[in-house]
Amino acid sequence: MITDNEFRRVAVYMKDNYGIDLSQKKVIINGRLENYLRKSGWASLDAYMDALKTDRSGQLDKMLVNFLTTNHTYFMREFEHFEYFRKTVLPWLRSKEERKKDLRIWCGAASTGEEPYMIAMVLADFFGMERSKWDTRVLATDISTKVLKQAMAGVYSEEQLKNLPPNWKKNFFKPVAGGSQYLVSDELKRQVLFRQFNLMSPFPFRKKMHTVFLRNVMIYFDEPTKNQLLQKVYNCIEPGGYLFIGTTETLDRNSTPFQIIQPSIFRKKEN
Repeated sequence: MITDNEFRRVAVYMKDNYGIDLSQKKVIINGRLENYLRKSGWASLDAYMDALKTDRSGQLDKMLVNFLTTNHTYFMREFEHFEYFRKTVLPWLRSKEERKKDLRIWCGAASTGEEPYMIAMVLADFFGMERSKWDTRVLATDISTKVLKQAMAGVYSEEQLKNLPPNWKKNFFKPVAGGSQYLVSDELKRQVLFRQFNLMSPFPFRKKMHTVFLRNVMIYFDEPTKNQLLQKVYNCIEPGGYLFIGTTETLDRNSTPFQIIQPSIFRKKEN
């Protein structure tokens, strides 16, 4: 059993390094780590954390993050966002970027890939035959290397694809393993660039984003961390650009510089 002191040590480490607030999640930390520590031969969680401090490879840190982050997503989740993106955001962007034809779209909580692939499918549908003239690649990042590995593999079960429009399933996936599983098409894979990234790190973008999807990730942050992150996101978005958050998440209307379009859709003022 993980001691109170060990729990506090892990909670402080995750908060300081990744912004994730686990201060009320002792049962979760214990459930996810106890068996792993025992099977892997660690004498205690303290012993693991001591080794992590001097581990230059970063593998112990990655393992801890993979165990302690929650990654729940599915195709068509909160589909009203994709409808708004297609009907309102993309027509604005097509007009705005007609000359450069360079779209910069970032999915900051990529998880196992469903969300960024959804964004890429909406883009493919919207631009149609024009798509080859535009740079519509989506940057998809996540803190967890485990889920990014799944996302890059792009293999999903028939059950996972059940809510997709039939033409999307036909155009963007090919059956494997006797039809019980489906693989994302090479063409769609090329439209999504997966990278490991910690949202608490300085943003490395050379150019500002047109649209940021940061859905269902800020529920793991306390208010000060959330506000700091939102300011960084605001600074990295083009004037007029959009931010989508989860439909169950909220922003403090008094502290955010974003204009509120709908409860989970926000916009940076145009110059």
